[in-house]
Amino acid sequence: MAQAALRPTVRGPTFIRLLARLAELDVAPSGQSLPDQLGQWLDWKHALSLAAALDGRPAAPETAAPAPDDLHAECARAREALAMAIRDEPLLAPGASVPAEPDYATFRTAYLARQRAMQATVGRLRGTLRDALALTPPDLARLAELDAVMEAALTPHEHALLARVPELLGQRFERLRAAGHASRHWLDGFRRDMQGMLLAELDLRFHPVDALLAALRTS
Repeated sequence: MAQAALRPTVRGPTFIRLLARLAELDVAPSGQSLPDQLGQWLDWKHALSLAAALDGRPAAPETAAPAPDDLHAECARAREALAMAIRDEPLLAPGASVPAEPDYATFRTAYLARQRAMQATVGRLRGTLRDALALTPPDLARLAELDAVMEAALTPHEHALLARVPELLGQRFERLRAAGHASRHWLDGFRRDMQGMLLAELDLRFHPVDALLAALRTS
């Protein structure tokens, strides 16, 4: 008997690998360089703002920046609170009570709520860290301006792409329900998928925060 061809392993961040699994797609590496890919997301206004941030030299700080350890602790607490909310989501508990005919709409609402919480928290932390970087020597303070420009330029694209995740999860929900209609075990499998996606998205959204924290530690 001929064996079915195994799907190639998708390489990259956990978030990308989980997305490929949800969509049941093989994701080939992009042939474009990172600058070329970013160039597709930056219009001329953003390019001018980015050039100004790169060419400018911030004024020397008049006050000391907050202690990096304090900011690291604040970010760690915020991240753990978001992760705990995902892990403790009642809807995702194994064996949680659901209607006889489960509806994905309830899960979609829960996913969107967690996305909004992540977005608000990460935005607040980035602002706090930029304020702290602005009080460091000029070469590092420039990173605060760069991050502000990149956030303004890339966030709309990021939000549009991340908004697709609940759609892919909905497709996964329907495929699992169709395949496991005679058993309720498929729903616990979906819960694990959804929780894993949320935790991976949390890691993805915190990349800019982690980068700003790393910059502060060098100040």
